[in-house]
Amino acid sequence: MSTLTYPETGATRRTPLPAGYHHLCHRTAVGTGRAAFEAAGAAVTTWRLHRTSGARVRADAARAEPGVAVEVSIGAGPLRVTAPCVVVWTAYEKDRTGFAYGTTAGHPECGEESFVVELADDGTVWFTVTAFSRPAAWYARLAGPLVPVCQHAYARHLGRTLRRIATGASSRR
Repeated sequence: MSTLTYPETGATRRTPLPAGYHHLCHRTAVGTGRAAFEAAGAAVTTWRLHRTSGARVRADAARAEPGVAVEVSIGAGPLRVTAPCVVVWTAYEKDRTGFAYGTTAGHPECGEESFVVELADDGTVWFTVTAFSRPAAWYARLAGPLVPVCQHAYARHLGRTLRRIATGASSRR
């Protein structure tokens, strides 16, 4: 397993998030019912969500499990940003599915990000992105306050993408 670039491994499982980082918590409803939950959970844990959102994903396994190395990249050509990570925890529960990955050497940021789908008692399917990070690469430091803005925009984009995946699945059943 690659060495993580931060000491607070697993901290996206709980609150408060660690001090000294930018924090992100974005929660959005992505569907209703068990079928939408199952479709959303599968999309998150098999990398489909990231791929459908436009990211390139290379992973050591077809599904998120602790210790799986993942490389996510966005952009094109010389503007492509590659982010190597390793999965640090997973949740495969009756009403909660997801994972978190942590940054490894070469990632422009230092920290952890989780992607969790939950089925609420009222049938609403919620998707939450939780992260703590700070710049690690010179270009991330140079971008300064734009990085958290871009991270939040990407979390919203993931939510919209997952809603299309989840509602497409539930409308077919």
